Amino acid sequence: MRGLTTALMLRRLSIGLLASAVAIAPLPLEAQDGSAEDLGVMSISLKDVVKPTIGFQGALQGAGTPNQAGLGGFLPLSVGDNSVWFVDALANVNFADRQGYSSILNTDVAGSTVSTSTRVGYRWLNGDRSWMFGINGGYDADLMNTGSTDTGIDVSGTEKSAFFQQVAVNAEAISNDWNFNAYALIPMGEVDQRLNLFYNGGALDTYGLDVGYFITPELNASAGYFYQSGDSGEADSSGVLGRLAYEISSGVTAGANITYDEAFDIRVSADIKVQFGSTSETVQRKEVQQFLVINALISTPSNRSVRVYDHALFNDCAEGAGKNSGTSCTPTNNAGLPIPLPPAHLIRTLCRYIM
Repeated sequence: MRGLTTALMLRRLSIGLLASAVAIAPLPLEAQDGSAEDLGVMSISLKDVVKPTIGFQGALQGAGTPNQAGLGGFLPLSVGDNSVWFVDALANVNFADRQGYSSILNTDVAGSTVSTSTRVGYRWLNGDRSWMFGINGGYDADLMNTGSTDTGIDVSGTEKSAFFQQVAVNAEAISNDWNFNAYALIPMGEVDQRLNLFYNGGALDTYGLDVGYFITPELNASAGYFYQSGDSGEADSSGVLGRLAYEISSGVTAGANITYDEAFDIRVSADIKVQFGSTSETVQRKEVQQFLVINALISTPSNRSVRVYDHALFNDCAEGAGKNSGTSCTPTNNAGLPIPLPPAHLIRTLCRYIM
């Protein structure tokens, strides 16, 4: 059933993305000096400008994602006249949450651990190079250490590490004015895991569509919708997001994000990306920089983090139902020894207070 639902959502996202792109693509391309051909985009050889890059990325904690910073690289595997096959990989160090402000809701993420992400994709330009289309997919992994809680519940001695994984698919369409991005993040492996005495954490299925507009070649504003599910149904909800991204200088982009959904409420975050190499090494850099569709060919794919949400596991245990019912609800300390549970009626009262 889950596979059928995922397939249907992916199909709807893809159809929506292609329909939006087709609706806008026929519009005349307007620029400061004329058409795409007048600007010289047709004379650019992709083999001269699509080169390997390395970069730095950093982000503050968001809705289900930690503070992180790391390095990444873009490697073109095959460059044609109007297309490119590529692989993009990155590795981040995850840092501790701000004290008293959990990125996953109740349990603070503790540093430091490593997360990785890999994408393989194909991008191509349309006939007059006014649009770039692409599709990519890959695998993400996140090792999480946990600390104290924001609820005042003492979980000392029961903190556990968790390892979450997901596969991801992304479809994109970008012009010199508009950009569309449809994505699906699908957890795999052990999706729900014990974090400590009181809380379970779950990786979230997330399906979304973002639509952006280039106010200037350096400033992009976007808005999006997403649906998330997981963590025993506790996080199931729709959400909206907004983002402003500004290219401060060649290869340096800063972004500000705001999201809202019923599980995480309002979350505000910021990020920065620095890209080295590629067209910056050629004399065509300044000429190519104005063509956003060309720059998009070497851009790093988005939505690379495993999103996690936690809830009080005793909510299910005390009721004697759910995945965590029965003996699986017996908590253990770091030595693996069982910790006695309070009476069921006290657990239910506590869970109502926590939730």
